[in-house]
Amino acid sequence: MAEFEHRVRGIIADPALTYRQRLHRLAGIAEEAVAPPAVSDACREAQEKGVICDLAEGHAPYRPRYVLPDYAALLRNGSAFLELAPPRDLDEALAFLLIAYTSVPSITTYPVYLGDLDKLLTPFVEKINDEELYRRLRLFWISLDRMLPDAFVHTNLGPDDTRVGRTILRLERELLQVVPNLTLKVDPARTPDDLLLDGVRTVFACGKPHFVNHPMMTGDLGPDYAAVSCYNSLKIGGGSHTLVRLNLAEAVRHCPGGAQTFLAQTLPLFVELTAELIEARIRYLVETAGFYAHDWLVAEGLISLDRFSAMFGIYGLAEAVEALLEREGKHLRYGQDAEANELSYRITSTVADLVAARPLPYCEGNGGRAFLHSQSGIDSDAGVTAGTRIPVGREPALFEHLSAVAPHHRLFAAGISDVLHFDDTARRNPQAVVDIIRGAFVSGMRDFTFNLDSNDFIRITGYLVRKSDLTRIESGARHESTFLGAGSVAQSHVDRRAPKRVISHESNPRPDR
Repeated sequence: MAEFEHRVRGIIADPALTYRQRLHRLAGIAEEAVAPPAVSDACREAQEKGVICDLAEGHAPYRPRYVLPDYAALLRNGSAFLELAPPRDLDEALAFLLIAYTSVPSITTYPVYLGDLDKLLTPFVEKINDEELYRRLRLFWISLDRMLPDAFVHTNLGPDDTRVGRTILRLERELLQVVPNLTLKVDPARTPDDLLLDGVRTVFACGKPHFVNHPMMTGDLGPDYAAVSCYNSLKIGGGSHTLVRLNLAEAVRHCPGGAQTFLAQTLPLFVELTAELIEARIRYLVETAGFYAHDWLVAEGLISLDRFSAMFGIYGLAEAVEALLEREGKHLRYGQDAEANELSYRITSTVADLVAARPLPYCEGNGGRAFLHSQSGIDSDAGVTAGTRIPVGREPALFEHLSAVAPHHRLFAAGISDVLHFDDTARRNPQAVVDIIRGAFVSGMRDFTFNLDSNDFIRITGYLVRKSDLTRIESGARHESTFLGAGSVAQSHVDRRAPKRVISHESNPRPDR
């Protein structure tokens, strides 16, 4: 009790925290006071050893980690819970959405999904000229950042070209805000080069958007999907109960043999223990907390239990591969040596097969199985690389980088991301970047994300922080995610990614042009 009181008083008196940040942390401490969902001794031991991590979701899951309401249905039908009639014009639609966002739960306490805003708002803008549209959306966009100060708040655009989408990209370049995170869905048959070029130039200014392979996404998730939070892809009208991750690097340390033993014995053991924890958390959320029995989003048909699943995350692939090869006397590097890359594909394919064979309750959103996810890391990770990425600072040239990681992407329906770091040659060759994105998707990439080293933004895992905010963090931060970003910079050095040059697209027809 004395330790509990000490921690509470420390949060209350912390001058760097805002009221909302203190409230969030105090709620987390209160949740830690209860026993977590029951698991076996072996599962609990794997957690204590750091092989399995529940990403600090709390001991008593009372809301899903990620919720993706069907905002189109909400705008179409109105809401009895919110006492709002369906909006009739753009002003009413924008006010309606801002009100709704305040009542959408998630692991962060802020909504991780704002809807595919270009599609949602296009029906309301037909009679509004461009400058009026800009003025109204500008106020809305500023409101999002000030009212929802967390970089995991996410919206989607595309794959079609719209006036609303173009205006949003213009606003992103001008306002340079952290919120919302942004994804542009790209379809080779529907997304014009000019829209992709607009997106690329927006990244030059503010690090957004991500670009996702729309045909691959729809093939795995159906047409009604969205990227949320960092870059996690899930079904609209559903979401993910939980995200539990397996540390492959730590799992290797508990493997008594080499690669064959790891694949045949160690991985099956730890995949099952991870699934056990996922199942325990799902059952608590559904059966004990009863979230899906009483939340307003369910009652109004905006989310449905049968569109939810869970996310099975992996990370530390690079360290796992290299440690296993070291046991054979081979000093090879993942991302650079073919043998290391081939072992990495065997590992992720084995995990994918094991996860696909393990049934889980209340996961009808993915046929009763968890979605596989390449987990992008958290601020406390030290000495272990996010997901299936190549270690920071060791990234090879662009073509070699894409060739190494692309074979993993098909396995990770719930999200995989490789952050590429471009130098300022990209600014002089924006069309070349468009060609790179299209070539990357042809090669099998699911998500394409790049940084530019000369703007004020650092992409941490899948979310952004401003470098200028990090320099002021000792006196506090308005965005909750800035604290996490500072930890990742300190622990994982994500600000030191190896920059890549981008040459003129006329001189190089390969996908790395």
